Parts: sequence; structure tokens; C-alpha cells
Amino acid sequence: MRKLYFLLPGTDGKFACGGLWAELKTLNLAKKICSAEIVTYRQREGGKLFLDDILQAQNLNDAIFVVSWGFDVARLAAKLKQYNVVYHAHSTGYGFKLPASIPIITVSRNTMGYWGQNSPNSLIYYLPNQISEEFQNLNLERDIDVLVQARKSSEYLMQELIPALQQQCRVFVVDSYVEDLVGLFNRTKIYLYDSAEYWAQQGVSEGFGLQPMEALACGCQVFSSVNGGLSDYLDPGFNCYKIAGYSKEYDVQRILKALTSVNLPALHPDFFAEYRTENLTKRLQVILDELNAFFDHKAHFSSNIKNLTRMRLAKLHIQTIFKKAKKKYLKM
Repeated sequence: MRKLYFLLPGTDGKFACGGLWAELKTLNLAKKICSAEIVTYRQREGGKLFLDDILQAQNLNDAIFVVSWGFDVARLAAKLKQYNVVYHAHSTGYGFKLPASIPIITVSRNTMGYWGQNSPNSLIYYLPNQISEEFQNLNLERDIDVLVQARKSSEYLMQELIPALQQQCRVFVVDSYVEDLVGLFNRTKIYLYDSAEYWAQQGVSEGFGLQPMEALACGCQVFSSVNGGLSDYLDPGFNCYKIAGYSKEYDVQRILKALTSVNLPALHPDFFAEYRTENLTKRLQVILDELNAFFDHKAHFSSNIKNLTRMRLAKLHIQTIFKKAKKKYLKM
């Protein structure tokens, strides 16, 4: 089993975000199976390896570099083209293409579909993000009617819907880091999440959207957008409500109704099993076994499946037109 080097630009300051925490959770899962370490490449950090130093080694055939930071992937893939590289794909929309020599592990089926279309000759796997075991319904008294986190929330949510709700119920707006998110979700009846506008401005997709799932696990009713990776597990009318539905007045009406009546049944723990440590460790074991077998093969064989380039697609399109015309002519 090859050693895994998880490449990160850094692990503190401006690099601290949901994507970083998700990557660190995957690193900890990998450590249950094989040797795995963080490697930074933009800034040196005490106690951590630095990419340029590692590349001085004579033989890295027994290592796999895991790249994930979307804006840096194209550059890193070019820099590491002679080595074993895997792309751990969260969001989509960065605009780069990858050679078939780089397998892709996706955190959502939404992202898997994107790469299945855009990199059809690559090995592609599905490993969803982890929801920690502490996110559970503790059956506490819920003194917060509506909870919303300001970060990533739409202008509509913050400037129109929240002010309207504040006139009729207890609303708690979070605009800073929360130490005890489990406790906060267990105090909350309804959690609002609307990230479509934020990700549209960024030009990339919602990679997974962990917080609505964490809220569901803690027993909250969830009103959410269903963009990107959220569409993997959110099912409006069955385990959540779609936010920003037609009008502010209709949203307020549905939220107030949800506060007074539990319309959605509590989700069975099995719903979350796919995203818990036990299942993810088993999936990652299978994926890593396949990746190691692939890199053994890659060392001796070249890729020989034609890529779907623009030129090839144009050629296929012309061939299709010709075949249709020929078929029509023969019928005359």
C-alpha cells in the first residue's frame, strides 16, 4: 500500500474553511488504512512536510499525491505529472481538464457526474464527506425557533426573509465561529441554508454542503437550497423543505407552519450511515486497493483510449450526420 501525501496550501489562517476540515477528516480515515501525512505547498508550517522538499527524494513510486484545492489542481497536476497523483474532487467549475493518468475521488454524486462527463477515460470513485458521530439528536429542549449562519447565506435570506421572521419568532443569526455546533443544532427547531447565490458568485459548485446534513442528524427541520452536492441527500417534501420558494410570503408561511407541526418524520439513523466513519473506512479501503493496482499497471502501460476532444466530438458529429443522410438516401 503506497503512502498518501495530502497536499494542502496551508492549514491555518486564510486556508481555514470547510474544505480544509473535510480534507483533514479524509486524512484521518486514510490513516486507519495506510501511512498518510499532510504536505503543504504554499507556506511552510512547523511539524509538517513541504512539497518542494519531498520532491528532492530519488524514488517516489511508493507514494500517492492527493490534490484537492480546486484553484491549484491544474498547476499541481502539471508539476507532479511524473508521479502518482489522485484528485480528491469537492466542488466543480474550475475549468481545468485532467489526463486519464489521474484518478478522481469525488465527495458527491453530483461531482461524480460532472467528472464522468468531462473526464470519461479516468478512474472515478465516490467517497462522500464524513459526518462526525457526535452529530446526533440529544432530545434537548429547543429554545431557538430559526437558526441561520450568515456566511454563504444569500442576500434574500439575510435582508428579506430573516427580518420578516424576526417579527414572529425567535431567530438566531450566527456570524462567527461556533465552538459547539452540535449543541447549537440541538437547541434549534429549524435551520435555514441558502448557498446557491454564494457559489454562483464564486463560479464553482457547492461541493457537499455538510451543515444541512449535520442539522438533520441533530433533529432540526431544514429549509435549504438544493444546488450542487446538496442534491445528493436533500429531498424536498420528504426530508427537508426547499428554501426561496416563489415568494418571501410563502417562505414565511411554510416556516411558521413547520414550527407548529412536525410534518417531516424523524430520519432513521440508517440514513446517515453512508456518511459515518465505519462505512467510509470500508469504502476508502476498496478505493485505495484499486488505486494501488492502477498505479502498478500505469508504471508499465500507457493510456490508449481516445479522448473526447473538441476535434473528436466534431468528427463524431459529422459522422453521425453522414450516417443519417446515407440511411435516408438508401430508403429512397
